Amino acid sequence: MTSTALAGEGGEVPARLDALRATMAAHGVAVAVLTSPENVYYLTGLDHLGYFAVTLLLVPRDGPPVLVTRAMERHTVAAQVPWCRHVPFGEGRDPAAVAAAVLAELSGSGAAIGAELSSMYCPPAVHAGLRAALAGRDWVDVTGWLVAARATKSPAETARVRRAAAITDAALRTVRDTARAGVAERVVAAEAYRTMLLAGGQPPGFAPLIRPVAMLGQEHVSWADRTVRAGTALFVELSGCVDRYHAPASRTFYAPPVPAGAAEAAAAAEQGLAAARAALRPGVRTGAVYAAWQRAVAASTAGVWPRRHHCGYLVGIGFPPSWVGGGEVPGIRPGGEMVVRAGMTFHLMSWLDGPVGHVVSDTALVTADGCELLTTADRGLVELP
Repeated sequence: MTSTALAGEGGEVPARLDALRATMAAHGVAVAVLTSPENVYYLTGLDHLGYFAVTLLLVPRDGPPVLVTRAMERHTVAAQVPWCRHVPFGEGRDPAAVAAAVLAELSGSGAAIGAELSSMYCPPAVHAGLRAALAGRDWVDVTGWLVAARATKSPAETARVRRAAAITDAALRTVRDTARAGVAERVVAAEAYRTMLLAGGQPPGFAPLIRPVAMLGQEHVSWADRTVRAGTALFVELSGCVDRYHAPASRTFYAPPVPAGAAEAAAAAEQGLAAARAALRPGVRTGAVYAAWQRAVAASTAGVWPRRHHCGYLVGIGFPPSWVGGGEVPGIRPGGEMVVRAGMTFHLMSWLDGPVGHVVSDTALVTADGCELLTTADRGLVELP
């Protein structure tokens, strides 16, 4: 199933647009302006790497959506989303001026306009230009509307996440079979990428994160001109990607001799993951899941009280530079009030900084009566040959 199939006969996009328009009507919004790639994709299926440039999806209460993009994207838009109206802007043209003219046409005089006011994909100059051109209009922040809608996956979306999870597992097995003391981190990364792509995956939102556990706290740093060293551990976090849907997982690989405290840390992390999995079920609040994870780790023989800012977050559609679905990261945090619902997918993490650094995580699907871990690669203390 390709991404453009989302908008085809029997696809899910029409229902998604209907739901958004119902919310717009309830808030008195005539047109919604979406700029984050995840939301544009969710509502149209437009899957390309051109989101680095200003891309605006204008959704009126009635009539076809309008895509405002660079003129050079016209062939992609025509091929993937021919049912959308395309308004291009040429090189050197002001996208705000082009979009403002369409907004004025779609919204009429005086009507409220909705926009993702905190989107990192709408440059301040463009937003200011839209406001200046449409002076006097009320602007409604719609940033959270589609984050909530995307949180619960349909069966078709879940199928994509499952396929991504199988690719993640294959890549983690490749890491296990490739990493050794003396092997360059870039070799491990290359083989992981090779596996993901040959298994049918797309380029993921994040590159695989591969670094020694001594650098665990440098959270978004990946491989460099280093080799795996004996007596140390290698942290690996990666995700397969299918039709932009992700299923990340983390593992900690030990190049013998295994350091002191590693067995206790691995057991505590796995105990915490199991507790979080057991707590993650429909109707509970995310704060209760975090508390279950924290208590399980604290009760282990590792003797540590974890204070990490979360033990997981929602995951699904993602475009570079991340797989978390945009600037907002709805997570499983202390005191979290988000209600868990069936169909949500989380990157469920058990991250310990002591007695030695150790991480294990999986993609978890919330089912009707519990939780299923979709990624299944070896957990615990994984010792390399």
